[in-house]
Amino acid sequence: MKKNIILFLTIIAIISCKQKSGESKAEREMEAPDKEYTASTVETAVGPLELAAPYATESVAKISKLTEWPEGQLPKAPEGFTVSKFAEGFDNPRWTYIAPNNDIFVVESNTRKSANRITILRDKNGDGEFEVRQPFLENLNQPFGMLVINNYFYVANTDALWRYTYKRGQTSLKDVEGEKIVSLPAGGYNNHWTRNIITNEAKDKIYISVGSASNVAEHGMEEEIRRANILEVNLDGSGEVIYASGLRNPVGMDWNPSNGELWTAVNERDKLGDNLVPDYITSVKKGGFYGWPYSYYGQIRDPRLLDKEVDSLVEAAIVPDVATGNHTASLGFTFYTADQFPEKYKNGAFVGQHGSWNRKNFSGYKVVFVPFENGEPNSKSQDFLSGFIAEGDGSQVYGRPVGVTVATDGSLLVNDDTGGVIWKVQYAQ
Repeated sequence: MKKNIILFLTIIAIISCKQKSGESKAEREMEAPDKEYTASTVETAVGPLELAAPYATESVAKISKLTEWPEGQLPKAPEGFTVSKFAEGFDNPRWTYIAPNNDIFVVESNTRKSANRITILRDKNGDGEFEVRQPFLENLNQPFGMLVINNYFYVANTDALWRYTYKRGQTSLKDVEGEKIVSLPAGGYNNHWTRNIITNEAKDKIYISVGSASNVAEHGMEEEIRRANILEVNLDGSGEVIYASGLRNPVGMDWNPSNGELWTAVNERDKLGDNLVPDYITSVKKGGFYGWPYSYYGQIRDPRLLDKEVDSLVEAAIVPDVATGNHTASLGFTFYTADQFPEKYKNGAFVGQHGSWNRKNFSGYKVVFVPFENGEPNSKSQDFLSGFIAEGDGSQVYGRPVGVTVATDGSLLVNDDTGGVIWKVQYAQ
């Protein structure tokens, strides 16, 4: 009896420790065949990538908890760079867009209890003081991407692309009636509610990123129509085509300044273990298929979907260019085309990593940089802005980087949505 009591208390203690650290077993939505799986190696644009076997480790749910920065402590950037608070006091500042007239627009939106607001910032003389800081547009529905094209301000809500008549320098759209030009499938698995938008050089098309409704199509492909795609539409919303598909959750998008290719950052699938499947950044081929949900990194089949007869589709799946780590939630993406940073950063890519939830030890929670040469990535990602994971038991963070935007002065703005802050990274010349 005494032994049983000791055993019971030990089990309770273990469970209690797991709960305190925010760690638990992640439930599978779909079962895979009971068999042995093997590791794989694929060739990417920056060399061979070794991928763990599915279920090599247990799938774990570990949710980060926000804590305050210690007095005097800031995110860490490479030597020669300085980090400061550009603006704070936001309600989940998820994304930043800089208009052609240099006005700064910040989306405040979230998965739950979303502020559903766009705030405008204007610093006319560059002294760090905003002459204008006020709501620009409110009562939206989980807004994310923003664009100014000609005399319109475009906003991508989770369920639609809207446009509003707009004059250069306008500081509010309070009394402007919007026009819904594209209906979009709403919501999605975890945080797949974001809808990013960019335009092309000719400014005659808009590209819309739409994440999947599920982890691996566990609700059926009929729920994935127009999802896990990048859509292309005309400026009035007409002429929709699927520009690329099989991209589980594409978010950040930008054009390669050297060759004009579209690139995106993509969140890969969950619940195959700590070390699968790496998120990535990749060039996007028009008409290309990138594997989701049936395969990843080319022809590696997802074990939960082996019963699907999709061999010809999987055979055509494109291997993404650069892996950015397992479960890092690589969301933000921008090419650095300014001149303030050292030459090695010119035309390279910054990636904002919101951080893991499906891993025993946190990954992401930082900004990484991928060097490019002659329009091609030439090495794996390297840390650029880190220090967001708090010291201690590994369950707390000081913030979660997401959007990355090159400011007009050449600095890098980093949205920390959970922390309510936009950080500014400058090079001390």
